[in-house]
Amino acid sequence: MMQEIKQFKDLQKFLNSSLQSHQALDIDLLSRNSRLGVVGASDLGQGLGKCTILTNLTLSLDGNQIGDEGTSGLGSGLVKCTILSKLKLELSWCQIRDKGASVLGSSLGKCSNLSNLTLNLGYNQIGDEGASCLGLGLGKCTNLSYLMLQIYGNQIGDEGSSGLGSGLGKCTNLSKFILLISYNNIGDKGALGLGQGLGKCTNLSNLTLQISENQIGEEGLLGLGSGLGKCINLSISAVHICNSLIDKSKQLKLKCIKSKRLVILKINNN
Repeated sequence: MMQEIKQFKDLQKFLNSSLQSHQALDIDLLSRNSRLGVVGASDLGQGLGKCTILTNLTLSLDGNQIGDEGTSGLGSGLVKCTILSKLKLELSWCQIRDKGASVLGSSLGKCSNLSNLTLNLGYNQIGDEGASCLGLGLGKCTNLSYLMLQIYGNQIGDEGSSGLGSGLGKCTNLSKFILLISYNNIGDKGALGLGQGLGKCTNLSNLTLQISENQIGEEGLLGLGSGLGKCINLSISAVHICNSLIDKSKQLKLKCIKSKRLVILKINNN
């Protein structure tokens, strides 16, 4: 029997609803529909914390200025959704920095039943510390089998990319992973660290990685490929890199997952 998904586009209507009865929710509070600030995000978190039988949640907050404090309040509520298994959280353009990303990662790490997670943190101000802590939290979601992480357009460098990879490497049940991490400040060391982490996801069978518009050169791409080559169950891999640091004459050498598996390596030079 399919769950009935209750939809809300007004915060107050959600808060006034029968919170303890909700099993599946779709809450759309995009900035075009509402102007949710720090207080509103915290109120939303408190309301979600009362949804004790919630298993499926889609939460769209793109473009709201909730910042670190609002993100923390939201995370405090999610922690109380102890049987949540599917979560889609849209938080792009929300003025989230390292502190907010760190608290969110910690909160998600306590949602131990999560198996399906879509998390959009694009175009915020998340740096190395936030990315590393986010990875640490996600690494505790050991039941994850599907993960889509959109963290493009932030301020993540080598340390953050490596920390993210290290955490994700603990998601040993992950089978499908989509990582959109373009438009950051990742160099060769960060690509290597990310590859080493993902190489520990031995059950990974389907990977899409967009890591264009960083500062990754040939060494970094080779390190990334070497790590991914350890994903022995990987059958489909699409890696998209757009970077002028990679010499076209050496691109053939950079197709570094040499097997019968389907590998799409797309390199666009500026």
